[in-house]
Amino acid sequence: MATSVAAALGASVPANVTGIESTEPPEDDDTPRAPYVKGDLKRFSSTAFGAEVTGPFVFEDGTPLYSLQHPSRDNPAPYDKSGIGYFSGFQFSMGGNNDDFDELSTPQTNEEQGMIRSAGGEYVFLAQEEDRINGGTERLGVVQTPDGRDITQDTFAGTQYGDAAYNPDCNEFVATNDEETEGYLFTNWENSPGNISRIPINQDEDGEWSADLESAINLANAEPLRDLGGTRINCYGDLSPWNTMISSEENYAHTRVSLTATVDDIVEQGTGKNLLGAGQFWNRPNPNEIQEAIDEYYGDESWAVQGYWALTGLEFLAYYLGAEPTDQTSSPVDQSAEDETNTTEPIGDVYPNPYRYGYHVDVREPTAETPQPVKYYVMGRAAWEAPDVQGDLKTVYGCSDGDSKGIYKFVADKPIPDFCDPMDTAGTLYAPKVTNEEAAKKNPPADVTLEFEWLKLGHATNREVEEWIAEYDDVTQVDYLETHADTDWEENLDAALEEADKEVVENGNRNYITNEEILAWAEQYESEGPDGVDDELRKVPFLETRAAAKEIGATIEFNKAEGVDSVDGAQPDDYVYFAISELNDAMADTLGDVRLDRVDGGVVYRAELEDDYNVSTLEPVIVGPDASDPADVADDALINVDNVYVMDDGRVLCCEDADKFGRSYSNDCLYVYDPETDDDRGHGNDEGDDEDNPGKGEDNPGNGNENPGNGNANS
Repeated sequence: MATSVAAALGASVPANVTGIESTEPPEDDDTPRAPYVKGDLKRFSSTAFGAEVTGPFVFEDGTPLYSLQHPSRDNPAPYDKSGIGYFSGFQFSMGGNNDDFDELSTPQTNEEQGMIRSAGGEYVFLAQEEDRINGGTERLGVVQTPDGRDITQDTFAGTQYGDAAYNPDCNEFVATNDEETEGYLFTNWENSPGNISRIPINQDEDGEWSADLESAINLANAEPLRDLGGTRINCYGDLSPWNTMISSEENYAHTRVSLTATVDDIVEQGTGKNLLGAGQFWNRPNPNEIQEAIDEYYGDESWAVQGYWALTGLEFLAYYLGAEPTDQTSSPVDQSAEDETNTTEPIGDVYPNPYRYGYHVDVREPTAETPQPVKYYVMGRAAWEAPDVQGDLKTVYGCSDGDSKGIYKFVADKPIPDFCDPMDTAGTLYAPKVTNEEAAKKNPPADVTLEFEWLKLGHATNREVEEWIAEYDDVTQVDYLETHADTDWEENLDAALEEADKEVVENGNRNYITNEEILAWAEQYESEGPDGVDDELRKVPFLETRAAAKEIGATIEFNKAEGVDSVDGAQPDDYVYFAISELNDAMADTLGDVRLDRVDGGVVYRAELEDDYNVSTLEPVIVGPDASDPADVADDALINVDNVYVMDDGRVLCCEDADKFGRSYSNDCLYVYDPETDDDRGHGNDEGDDEDNPGKGEDNPGNGNENPGNGNANS
C-alpha cells in the first residue's frame, strides 16, 4: 500500500522491460475532468505526518476509528508511534449525507501536520505499538518464534518487512452483546511475518471506548495460525456477514512475471531475462538481494524484478516457523555490528512454502479463547487488499494491489457459512475481461465506464487446493542451489548462487510450478474449456492466479487496485466500490484492453450489483488530479485512494496513501464521499452533481513498479 518503500529501495522500471513504455508523464499532461467527483466529497480527518490512513471502521453508534500506520518518528508524542484510535465525541449521523460535519481545513502549520486532526471529536488511542499484552507475555503487533522469542531486528539479524508493530492496518469489531458496546477489535499488522491481534474493548455509558490490553493476544503466536504457516503482509480485510474478521494477505512477492509480461513471452523469447518477477526467486538464499544480483550479472541489460522488495522478511518467516536462525545469520545482533547482516548460507531445515501466502484468512470462532483461522485458498492467490462478500453469501470480489494486477470474483456453490467445514468450501474463480476496449483508448477516465465479462479460471474445493499446495511444503533454500547449480554450494557458495540465479532466469524455478505446466494448462483451457483440463493441471489458476489469467487474455492491467467494499448485506441494485490508487502504466499505455488517459491521482469506480450479484460495469465516480496540477487544485482533492469503507447509510470513507503530490501539505487524509444515495441500501443517484471537486495525487508519479506494502520495509 505505501508508496514510499519502492522509491527508498531504488525500485524502478527501465525502458528495456518488454512491453513497457516510459512511465514519466509529459510536462503538459492535463487529462480533462481530472479531478472530478460525481456527488459530494468532504475531508473529515488529516493524519499525522508520514502516516497513512488505514483500517477505517464505524461502530454501531456512528463513532469512527482508524489506524495510525508508520508515522514519522519526528512527530510529537503520541503521534510518533503507530496505533489504533477512535474519534471521541463524534458520531456520524447515518443520515445518508455529509451534513453531519463541517469540512476540515487543510493542515498548514508544523503542529497541525504532526498530529491527527478531525472535523469532529478528538482522536483517542486505544492501543499503540508494542504495548504489553496477554498478561505481559507479548508485545502488541510483535510476532514470536515457537519458543517465545520476539522476532525483531533487535533480536535477529536479517531483513524484516516493515518494522515490527509499526504497520497496523485493517480493523474489524466483532461484538459480543446485542448493544454492540463490547466485543473484540481485530487488527491486521502489515509485516512479514504477518499478524492479526485481538483486543477486548468496551464502551461506557458516556460513549467512550477502552481496551483490555491485559487480555489481548497476537493470533500469530497461537498454534492455529502457526499451523497454517502463519501469514505475511496482512493488509486490509472485511467483517464477514457471518461476523468474523477476514484478513487479506498482500503478498506482492507472488509475481511470476514482471508487469505486462506473460509466461508465453518467456517461452517465445527462450529466456526469462528482462521478464522474470520476484516469485521465481522465493527460495533463493537472501532472496530480497536478487535485484542487486541481477544488476550485477546483466549490467545495462538488467531489469526491474517486480516485487523483489517484498521478498524481504522471508527469513524471519522461516524463524517464525521454527528454522534454526544461525543457518541464515552470521550472529545475533547483540554481538559486533559488522556481523549484523544476512548471509547467503541457505536455510535447509524449515522454509515457508510460497503457495501458502497470498490469501483471505477467515478468523473463525472469533470469541473463543483461541480463534481458529482458515485460509480460503480456493479464492485465488494474489496481493490481496480486501475481500467483499455480497448479500448472497456466495459472491466475493477482491482487488490485487500492485502494477498490472487483477480484480477477481469468486462464487461459492452455496452460501459460505453453509459449509460445515470451511475446508470444504467449493466454488469458481473468475478473472475480468474488458470488452469495450475501443472506448478505453486515450479517453479521460471520467468519461469511460469500463464494461467487462468474467472469464472462468477453474472450480475446486478449499481442501483440494490445500492438497496441491502441500506438494511444495518441503522445498528449502538448499533446494534452490542443488536444483539449479552444478557447483557444490558447500564448497563454493558464491559461485553456486550465481549459477543458480542465472539458471532460474533462463529456465525458471524448477522447485515450484513450471512454465511448461502453466502453458499446458492454458492450451488445454483454450481447447477443452476450464473444466476440461487434466486433473494434475487444475491447480494452476489457484496457485498461479495472475500468471494463469494473463495466459488466457484476462485484463490484468489494473494498477494498484487497493480497495473494494459495499454496504453490509449488499443486494441487487446496490453498489460495489473499487479503488484504483494510480491510473497509469498498463492502464494508460498503448497496449492491452485499457488505454485510458493517465491520471496518477487514481480513480474510484462503482459497479451496480445485478440480480445474480454479478457486476459488469465500472463507473468512475471520483477521479484524482493530474501529477502536474498545482496546490490550489490538489489541496482539496482525493489522491491515491487506498482503503474504501461503505457505511450503513451508503456513504463511503476514502483513505489516502500518497504524499505531497503538488499539495501545500504532506499529510494523508480521510474523505467522506456522499454519492447522493436515494435509498437506505447505498444505491447512488445518477443525478448527482458532476463537479470538478479536486482529488489527490503525489509528486512522484507511478513509476511502473508495484508499490510496496504499508510501512517502511527497513529502507
